[in-house]
Amino acid sequence: MKAAPRKTADLSAQIAQAIRDAIVSGELIVDARLPSEAELSDQFQVSRPTVREALKRLAAQSLIRTQRGASGGAFVNRLSFEDAYSQQVTTSTLLLSMNAVSFDTACEARYALERACAPLSAQRRTADQLATMRAEIFRQSQPGLTDEAFCASDVTFHRALVDGAENPVLSYQLAGAVEAMQPLMNMITFTARSREEIITLHTRIADALEAQDAETVDSALIDLEHYTRQLAQDVVESKRKPA
Repeated sequence: MKAAPRKTADLSAQIAQAIRDAIVSGELIVDARLPSEAELSDQFQVSRPTVREALKRLAAQSLIRTQRGASGGAFVNRLSFEDAYSQQVTTSTLLLSMNAVSFDTACEARYALERACAPLSAQRRTADQLATMRAEIFRQSQPGLTDEAFCASDVTFHRALVDGAENPVLSYQLAGAVEAMQPLMNMITFTARSREEIITLHTRIADALEAQDAETVDSALIDLEHYTRQLAQDVVESKRKPA
């Protein structure tokens, strides 16, 4: 591992990045034991508390794990897509909120990604995933369902569609699109949208997936995108009108 530069006060972040780079490059392989805190302290010429903070950062990212005892220490973790999923959602949410991404940009990205998943999902979706989608459609039809619960059900429905592709890389990459972008779009459009229209489109998608009809899934997603964009436009225009 290369020693971290000393240009800023946050040395622990630089050390964590240096170790992370070594893991990503393969210099440190899965289950490899990291040097001790004392060894890392000497290597990076920093105090042991600074090294300890760097290791805490890596552990928070699930990149390393610590073990106690005579054979203990810090070890490179075997990071799963499930472990990284929440980090992807958090990063996407922050990017959307901090960089003033337009509704149209988010909508375009979200549906383009999901439509790319549709053909695989039509081929590979499981009975459990179809059952999840049907259960969410039923849930969405309940008259006493709150807006927040409807939005959460909407996310669960589309997550099942994405996971139906049975490709963990796609599910991970689409985490931000479904779990971060979808709530953003729901927040903007929920006051104007028709639940009945959403349920109709969701039913078309589920029916097409069950029939392994990729073209109809794609067509329904296009219609859902157009409907969502139109809702957002209607909301913006209504806010421009004088009270």
